[in-house]
Amino acid sequence: MSNIICERVADFLQHYPPFNEMHAKDLLALSEEVSIIYCEKGKVIFSEGEKAHPHFYVVHKGAVELRSGEKKEIADLCDEGDIFGLRPLMANEDYILEATAFEESILYAIPIERFRPYTQNYEELGNFLIESFASNTRNPYARKPLEPDRGIMVPGQSLDHTSRLLDFQPIGFTKKIITCKPGVSAKEIAQIMTRKKVGSVVVIRNSLPVGIITDKDLRNKIVTGLYPVSAPAREIMTSPVITYPKNLTVTQAQMAMMKSSISHLCLTEDGTPNSKVVGMLSKHDVMVSLGNNPTVLVKAIKRARKTNGLKPIRKSIMRLLRGYLDNNIPMSITLKIISELNDACIKQVVQIALSKMPSDPPAAFAWMAMGSQGRGEQLLHTDQDNALVFSDVEDDKLEPTTQYFLKLAKLVNKGLQEIGYEYCPAEMMASNPKWCMGLSQWKQTVAQWITQPGKEEVLLSSIFFDYNLVYGDARLVEELSAAIFETTRKFPVFYTHLAAGALQNPSPTGFFRQFLVEQDGAYKDFFDLKRRALMPLTDAARVLILSHHISSINGTTERFEKLAELEENNRELYLACSYATKALLKFRTRQGLLHNDSGRFIALDKLTKEEKIKLKRTFKTIKEIQELISIRFKVSNILA
Repeated sequence: MSNIICERVADFLQHYPPFNEMHAKDLLALSEEVSIIYCEKGKVIFSEGEKAHPHFYVVHKGAVELRSGEKKEIADLCDEGDIFGLRPLMANEDYILEATAFEESILYAIPIERFRPYTQNYEELGNFLIESFASNTRNPYARKPLEPDRGIMVPGQSLDHTSRLLDFQPIGFTKKIITCKPGVSAKEIAQIMTRKKVGSVVVIRNSLPVGIITDKDLRNKIVTGLYPVSAPAREIMTSPVITYPKNLTVTQAQMAMMKSSISHLCLTEDGTPNSKVVGMLSKHDVMVSLGNNPTVLVKAIKRARKTNGLKPIRKSIMRLLRGYLDNNIPMSITLKIISELNDACIKQVVQIALSKMPSDPPAAFAWMAMGSQGRGEQLLHTDQDNALVFSDVEDDKLEPTTQYFLKLAKLVNKGLQEIGYEYCPAEMMASNPKWCMGLSQWKQTVAQWITQPGKEEVLLSSIFFDYNLVYGDARLVEELSAAIFETTRKFPVFYTHLAAGALQNPSPTGFFRQFLVEQDGAYKDFFDLKRRALMPLTDAARVLILSHHISSINGTTERFEKLAELEENNRELYLACSYATKALLKFRTRQGLLHNDSGRFIALDKLTKEEKIKLKRTFKTIKEIQELISIRFKVSNILA
């Protein structure tokens, strides 16, 4: 006889992830283990700090609030089909949120031990569990909660649901391995673990790992009386030891632990038990790495209610950046992730500033990042470059509207300075009236730059062409972009002036390919990596892509790669320029992290011969792209 209740449960679950990935037979078998729970409005399902239940929950009918902190602020609201209470089970931790029935509700309670085996057979279920580690609230695939509505469109966060980030996320591990011989007693091992403050010991024979002993082994085998405290390691160790190579990602580490139901991984030189142990990886290490995961960082950024709450998150972003560089994650991925995290920080600073204003904005507006942040290339803490555009208002409202946005911009600029972005020395910031204007004013100003291109106008316009919408009404930015490109089409001579500006930065090398260094000032004898190497590539990419009337690509590497598609005869040079840009950005970032500065000025005597050679390899490409620009745009005509 069929079980009608189980069939109804299965019929409901099949419409929601991850259960929609399961075969009907397996889903029905799982549904037989499900408990149905009725909750009256206000009933507490679990409390913050409470020991995790042996099952997670699916909302069948009604809704459940998830709250956190002393003030019990709402972290999420789960409705039909949403999952909650899964992360603590996988992370082996207590609940960090309180779950309460928002209204009369019916829940399905699914035993984790019955659910876990299916993750071995269904890849999507395994990915679901991995994602749940990085989610502090509920189902990682569930719908996003709405942004606070202030009458302003806020661009989506692509990092919120990017599960593939974990495929690249490097993981830190313990390099100080505690080992013992097979004959050492359990008592001695416990004493070693206590003294060294570790949770595991690797048992080695002839310098190779033959087993592992963890806290769990001591509890289950010694404390229970199954073995005496005098028992040798060989009798209580878990063997054969499961080994992996040291270059694991977070995804691989989590899958390895779940696959074997273990909490420690032994890392060896070649990933097998036949090579030397180089590190130990615990579930705690995984959780620490997940704390630096982009998805988690975005959630933490959104929860910040004061700018000082963003400071530790900015430090975590820098640790993430360092990990990406140390593990040679592709620069294109690193640039995208760090740029989006930076955008998320700026967006939250704008949100915080708006909350401090006495009233809602009097008009729609857009906050734009300029310069390196606008290009998605600001990896380190550098100075601010930003602008604000607001929709046109009637003449009698222009002055108070401008003053409102200048006040808002001042709060934002101050907030950004507090979290590590220094004020722009040239005051190219939205708190400057020249960089905070209505749409028509901006159109008129940029049109003047383009039609009357003096040296300063070219500089200003070149910075402005690299803007990126961070917060606000995208339509304002789109309309401004359209107006700018319409003006440049009418005045093509502007490209010649822009190209001339791109050639203002001198060659990186002089006679005998020697580095050209600063001749005076605070950085005398230092090499200016930004001005002499990165800026020539950035400026070249800008003028070339704009001459093709393409406005949707801001990043230097992406611009060169698009140019390689558009101009087959110059494909090799453009791809070389893209590679050189990535190499220089990585080099600058490494130097900045090493010396805790912007990485712009390089002390050549501190570089190795190999580092100098790598730098010089990019210089030939810079010379070639500058020659192409000079000829194509007939720069000599206006320089003569």
